Amino acid sequence: MHDIGRLLNTALAHHQAGRLGDAHSLYQQILRVQPKHPDALHFMGLLACQLAQHEAGIVLIRESIAANPSPIYYNNLGNMLREHGRLPDAIDAYRQAIARKRDYAEAHNNLGNALRESGDAAAAMQSCAQAIELRPGYAEAYNNLGNALKDMGQLDAAAASYRKAIAAKRDFSEAHNNLGNMLKAQGQIDAAIACYRAAIACAPQLAVAHDSLAGALMHQGDIDGAIESYRHVAALQPQVAAAHNTLGNALNAAGRVGEAVPCYERAIALQPDFPDPYHNLANALKRVGRPEQALQYAQRAIALRHDSPSFHNNLGTILADLNAFDAAVESYRKALALNPDFAESHTCVLFGQSYCAGWSANAHLADARYFGERMTARAKPFDAWPALADGADAAQGKRPLRIGFVSADYRKHPVGYFLESVLRHLDRTRIEPLAYSNGLQYDELTARLKPQFAAWQAINEMSDEAVARLVHDDRVDILVDLSGHTGRNRLPVFTWRPAPLQVSWLGYFATTGLAQIDYIVGDRYVTPPEEESHFVERVWRLPDSYLCFTLPAADVPVGPLPALSAPTGEVTFGCFNNHKKLNDGVVPVWSRVLHAVPGSRLLLKNHQLAEPKLREQTLARFAAHGVGADRLLLEGPSSRDAYFAAFNRVDIALDPFPYPGGTTSVEGLWMGVPVLSRRGDRFLSHLGETVLHTAGLPEWIATDDDDYVARAVAFARDLPALAALRAGLRERIVGSPLCDAPRFARNLEAAFAQMWERRLAQGMESTQ
Repeated sequence: MHDIGRLLNTALAHHQAGRLGDAHSLYQQILRVQPKHPDALHFMGLLACQLAQHEAGIVLIRESIAANPSPIYYNNLGNMLREHGRLPDAIDAYRQAIARKRDYAEAHNNLGNALRESGDAAAAMQSCAQAIELRPGYAEAYNNLGNALKDMGQLDAAAASYRKAIAAKRDFSEAHNNLGNMLKAQGQIDAAIACYRAAIACAPQLAVAHDSLAGALMHQGDIDGAIESYRHVAALQPQVAAAHNTLGNALNAAGRVGEAVPCYERAIALQPDFPDPYHNLANALKRVGRPEQALQYAQRAIALRHDSPSFHNNLGTILADLNAFDAAVESYRKALALNPDFAESHTCVLFGQSYCAGWSANAHLADARYFGERMTARAKPFDAWPALADGADAAQGKRPLRIGFVSADYRKHPVGYFLESVLRHLDRTRIEPLAYSNGLQYDELTARLKPQFAAWQAINEMSDEAVARLVHDDRVDILVDLSGHTGRNRLPVFTWRPAPLQVSWLGYFATTGLAQIDYIVGDRYVTPPEEESHFVERVWRLPDSYLCFTLPAADVPVGPLPALSAPTGEVTFGCFNNHKKLNDGVVPVWSRVLHAVPGSRLLLKNHQLAEPKLREQTLARFAAHGVGADRLLLEGPSSRDAYFAAFNRVDIALDPFPYPGGTTSVEGLWMGVPVLSRRGDRFLSHLGETVLHTAGLPEWIATDDDDYVARAVAFARDLPALAALRAGLRERIVGSPLCDAPRFARNLEAAFAQMWERRLAQGMESTQ
């Protein structure tokens, strides 16, 4: 017996030092002498579980219990069963341990953990509380009690319990991390970040703390800091596919798509049946203009998880980039069949109609109304607003109107470009602008926009209800949607009616379909009186254009008319718009223009044309109308300076229809290139009209296809007139209301003030 005791102590020393092979040999030696030795059986079982031989290990532990029904053995059996996912058996083992030792604090604590994991948070709370009563200052039990309280929705009590765990054990990294999670859930992001940093200081190898810190930094908009933390997670968990996938998402959000792609590829290599990185890789490849390659990954993601609405939706956006609009809509409809309340697919159906020649304003209105009804059914609207309590003060100029702007596009995006100069010139005694950002991408334009707001709140990780509550508690007077049915919009928030007055402006070109949005802002060109029936919202017209262009910082001079230096004076037409706008109604008309202007060429430049297959398809589409490849110049994306410089190779820009250019058209005009547009019959197709009317170029608006071709021919034949127009076009644009930010800001302020006065005249009742 003395020799067996010595052997057991030596085996335990090896076991604790991690020399598992040596420990195993000694346990076996003991069992050869005494086959039912309970300690040898027990520790041999624990060792087997450490080596992932759970079934064999649990059998050995049960044999040790048969030899000696020790409460410690039962507790350890519970731990092994819990690790192996056998919660009911684990709970029974812990209860057996407690039955044999009522004051066994560890077993009460472990039972609490198992009960919580089984979904019984209330019983878990009681077990953890019992452990604390038996052992005051039991840090682990306080931490587990906090977890149970969190599951029960008692966030303040959970935070208090985590603090007690930390007070009892200052270097308790898990408790610091858990407290951070509670504070983040309560909106205390800075305090949460401090907790995560404390957890990392206690345990630099704690991957979950780095992950928590990354999420909080992302929430704050510190994407570079988030990426650094996600890199730590991936370094600490190099074989965990999810860690590489998440790092890829952060890099993708920062616009560093080239770095994101290998992260997704690594995740796929580690776990080929993990659908998320396929989905995310497809997104990344689509962003860099490789939709054909993206398509195979999107299809693989759906094969692995066919019931995901977002995966079908993503496939639809890729198909749309490949100009397969019918297949794209079918994919969006599949997403809606899986979840009729999936707002993103409603948006894609609605926005996707914009590129189709046969788009009907009435059909769009019906689809938009359906979206509004689905979102409204999920909401619980506010019926009283603190903002109205002193609303008269705002109307009388005693305080500024608090105006919240909701967007995912505070970046290098048309919304960002058109918003920047306006924000800079708003009178802060009249308007206090607040930003609610749902963006995942941040850049230098974000950095310029952010200081222009009185407050900035990232909402991308918040539920619709939480965002609505935030807006309501912020005492926002007017909540402005800057997205409409474009990517990452938060339109469902508006159905909660968090502000007494709600408006849609700038980001979209049709009705939102939401009865809770009071006004849509337009002008006399994009929203003429005879088309007011297209909208659920009331139309509010600004006196000039509803757009104000921020002049580029790029110092790119306007070059001479290219045709004047061409060998035989041939004209170069151009279009730098999204390729999806070149629908089957546009290509025939542009082909007629090229045939009618001998020697002319067409320069097409957009990010989709980086895809070889799309270039081939484009050549084939024009060839079907008799236009040879020698008449077409197809180019992919470039730097912003190179993009502007490319306008110096274009004589006349051709606007597509029914979805004309906005930002691209104004940028072309600024570069001296006039744009030929066509009159439309709805907000969307009037965009070219408002740009050209406001710029003082109404003669560049055609009435129909034949007039479009005729005007293109007439302008192309008069090179001296084109050259003269080009020479003075930048000065004309800069001096027009299109670029007069102070004037536009006064108009916008007046509009908001008048809307507010009308709202106050309605009284305190709901505007539902």
